[in-house]
Amino acid sequence: MNEALTGRRIHVTGVVQGVGFRPFVYGLAVRLDLRGEVCNTSAGVDIDIAGSPEAVEAFVRALTAEAPPLARIDSVDVQGSVPNGRVSFEIRESVAQPGAFQPISPDVALCADCARELFDPADRRYLYPFINCTNCGPRFTIIRDIPYDRPATTMAPFAMCPSCGREYRDPLDRRFHAQPVACPACGPEVWLEANGTAGPRGLDAILAVRRLLREGAIVAVKGLGGFHLACDAANAAAAAELRRRKGRSGKPFAVMLADLATAEALCEITPAERALLSGREQPIVLLTARPGGSIAPKVAPGVHTLGAMLPYTPLHHLLLNRTDPALAREPAPPALVMTSGNFSEEPIATDNAEALARLAPLADAFLLHDRDIHLRCDDSVVRVVGEREIPLRRSRGYAPYPVKLPFAAPPLLAAGAELKNTFCVTREGYAFVSQHIGDMENYETLQSFEASVAHFERLFRIHPERIAYDLHPNYLATRYALERAEREGLPAIGVQHHHAHAAACMAENGLDGARPVIGVSFDGTGYGTDGAIWGGEFLVADYRGFERAAHLAYVPLPGGDAAVRHPYRMALAYLRAAGVDWAEDLPPVAAADATARTVIAKQISAGLNAPATSSMGRLFDAIAAIAGVRQSIDYEGQAAIEFEALADPGENGLYPYAAGLGPLRVDALVRAVVADVRAGVPVGSISVRFHRTLAMLVRDVCLVLRAERGTGEVALSGGVFQNVTLLVMAQQRLLEAGFKVYTHHLVPANDGGLALGQAAVAAHAR
Repeated sequence: MNEALTGRRIHVTGVVQGVGFRPFVYGLAVRLDLRGEVCNTSAGVDIDIAGSPEAVEAFVRALTAEAPPLARIDSVDVQGSVPNGRVSFEIRESVAQPGAFQPISPDVALCADCARELFDPADRRYLYPFINCTNCGPRFTIIRDIPYDRPATTMAPFAMCPSCGREYRDPLDRRFHAQPVACPACGPEVWLEANGTAGPRGLDAILAVRRLLREGAIVAVKGLGGFHLACDAANAAAAAELRRRKGRSGKPFAVMLADLATAEALCEITPAERALLSGREQPIVLLTARPGGSIAPKVAPGVHTLGAMLPYTPLHHLLLNRTDPALAREPAPPALVMTSGNFSEEPIATDNAEALARLAPLADAFLLHDRDIHLRCDDSVVRVVGEREIPLRRSRGYAPYPVKLPFAAPPLLAAGAELKNTFCVTREGYAFVSQHIGDMENYETLQSFEASVAHFERLFRIHPERIAYDLHPNYLATRYALERAEREGLPAIGVQHHHAHAAACMAENGLDGARPVIGVSFDGTGYGTDGAIWGGEFLVADYRGFERAAHLAYVPLPGGDAAVRHPYRMALAYLRAAGVDWAEDLPPVAAADATARTVIAKQISAGLNAPATSSMGRLFDAIAAIAGVRQSIDYEGQAAIEFEALADPGENGLYPYAAGLGPLRVDALVRAVVADVRAGVPVGSISVRFHRTLAMLVRDVCLVLRAERGTGEVALSGGVFQNVTLLVMAQQRLLEAGFKVYTHHLVPANDGGLALGQAAVAAHAR
């Protein structure tokens, strides 16, 4: 009978473990009357099948066409083989292979099936805060090593009860080999702790937290990748107190909303935004807030957007649900502030003891649980432009899923930059960009960075052969890279900041680097090859190098970092450069007293503590200050963000500008803005005129470069292009002029995507 059978050996790579792929393969084989086996390995999934030729071909087609929702298949290698002679199909135990690796699934939001069970009084997991299955739940934050099996996760201490064990071993059950599978009888539990005393556990703890939140308390909640600090988002006093305790005076808080109906009542939501809010990743989505909503003004001051997310873990659902009878005994607020559980600039807390110590000044109570978090992972932040998702912070739900590279890369580590740090490790055609690490400005964040680097290298079996770093000599990530390269005898490859931005955009858009692009790299700060602070750059770049073709003309940065914190300083520098007297009818002049103006004037004239900068971010600060929007900031980019928020969509004016190569002076633009301010032109009109002018400048400089260099492709990158008004205007004008335009959609345009570009450049270094 074997003569009539066809045999195949199949190797599948991608995210194919911990996502229900083996039970899918098992069910498919049974349905098609095939025999053989499927096995997880450290390199992917191996399948050996035998059956009729028609059934075998149907099986191969269905592997990709019918794959489980969380699977992401990168390759299916099919080889002929002698029919195996088995009489059934089996799932074998996982096999570890030294040196082999595979992509890992990110943490995934609660699926619809588990959500139904969570609120079904007849289900044995009714109101259990750790319900999950193969299609949802923690992955990345609990994995210690691969293959992804329970002993290699933080679920190892929890022995499964007989009922969970039966589900875990049944290939046709959706909890087959769901590594975090658990129930109230055998799994993790929650409890409340306040004033150093452990309180109620289980459902009673959740009910107590709902009451505390309703009464205005601030509660530290242990979640999927770390702690949140939660309070009632409609309670102005609670939001203000959280700001005071956390030392976060102005930056908007994220809000978790009870359900989609609540989100639609508070925000204007497009179909694409709705899909993101309720999809598998469930990031924080920046939405347009409806006027007059119930959210306290202190939650998101100075902007017309709201960073909103829906409950993505069962515990979050239990805190916010408003329909279940058992939970309704303690009504929940429909919206909670959910901000990272840390002091500003520190890493998010993950460990119970660490949280109790570090967050004690911040929280009135703690909702703890005993499932360990192996790797911290903040919430992701995205926004939708048109119908396209634009990442602002890539973390939970996305990391560590890799970016597929359009070239083969050697094993290397790219250390990233200082602000919004991520790092990147590469192997073959994969670039594994880390979760958001944060601003590398203290020892605690450096420790988190180092631990995460070690984990990625272990998880993906990567031993770097070279290390890439930013040219800024004082970045902690740069120091780490150089010290490690020296210690391990590895080549260290410095990558200029704005070249890395352009390369990141190229890499995620699948460009192989065979032809250069115009890299428009606009941001706040980047160390230039001449030692100046760059940031308004037009580069002609590929992965092997770049030419700085044009840039904003240098102006002094009076006081260095003080000019970043106080935009009026930058405004005074631009006024002086444009030949405008410092008259007190101008807001930035009035913001500086006579002594400050004297000091700033000396700094500018003498070049004392006033490094030269071509930063587009600082130009935004200066114009926002001249327009009277903000003279000092509480968080990075605040002046520009609030300036954009005021833009009047009905305005179509334009300021004078001159496009060309080399230094680009904006003196005429500055003088025109001053004239508008003195004429009483509304700030909203000034904002749009400024944005439109920059978009036209981008187009016209690119036209000059196309005429001179023949390149018609443009990559827009750098943190300034998080400004949607500028991004849309610039992209539209470039497209109308016949350019091919590349923007970010996999990694952030800000420094959170920089490591990908560093890796791409280092991979091509000779």
